[in-house]
Amino acid sequence: MESIELIRDNLVRSESLVLRRVEDMRAYAMVTPTSKGGCHTLWVLGHLAYIETLVIRHFMLGESNPLSDWAELFDGAEVSQEPSLYPPFDTVLAKCRGVRADTLALLDTLSEGDLDAASAAAPREHDDPFGNRRRRLQYVADHWYMHRGQLADARRTAGLERMWL
Repeated sequence: MESIELIRDNLVRSESLVLRRVEDMRAYAMVTPTSKGGCHTLWVLGHLAYIETLVIRHFMLGESNPLSDWAELFDGAEVSQEPSLYPPFDTVLAKCRGVRADTLALLDTLSEGDLDAASAAAPREHDDPFGNRRRRLQYVADHWYMHRGQLADARRTAGLERMWL
């Protein structure tokens, strides 16, 4: 198996596993996951979309981030618990799905050899995880998996049962 196939599988699988949890939390999207605050489901969803466009569109391709106006809300120093600050859940979900579809469509234009290309605009301090296209694409899949723990905490606080897969 070539790494491009593994990356595609990880991108598809991470989307499926994470969005199942997110969609199940629609009615509880603003539930604070811990008694000390934390990343509620709506924030996680917007954060995933924002970071994916930052890593793929900006770092990897050198384009401007199409979600740059989401930076402070979905990647700022604090996670706001104020619902009125956020776009509607369905808007953020649709944007997140579109971002992942764009990433998969881009992957379909690349060859295994194209994955070795260097980053167009990654900051130097991020050379390791973003050193080439292969690492950047795998990072966005891993990033989605990484946030499953926050979603699990929010589910638990909302009183929902654990999702195994």
